[in-house]
Amino acid sequence: MLPLIGKIVTSSGVVFLLLGSLGVFRMPDVYNRLQAGTKCTTLGAFLTIVGVGIMEPAWFWKTLVIAVFILITNPISSHAIGRASKKSGVELCDRSVVDKSRDFEEYESNL
Repeated sequence: MLPLIGKIVTSSGVVFLLLGSLGVFRMPDVYNRLQAGTKCTTLGAFLTIVGVGIMEPAWFWKTLVIAVFILITNPISSHAIGRASKKSGVELCDRSVVDKSRDFEEYESNL
């Protein structure tokens, strides 16, 4: 029963990774790609690695540590990439409606 549960969890993680890769391919600019890629790949990698840990009980704690590390570092690295893109002058897509970072830029310039 445990290998079946592990295969289901791993398969759902693979589906999220596939959806994340499609989101990166389809989105128009770097900021939307980061959004699509980070959310799906974080959950997809977490489920895939934990699923492997469920299938191989001897590896469970090791895979859990790796999965928690991914949960912590993936959003932080995505934030760093987005911030570096904004500071280097990468523009939003023409179809973007809201730019919340302008409020922060105006606030910083008034300090």
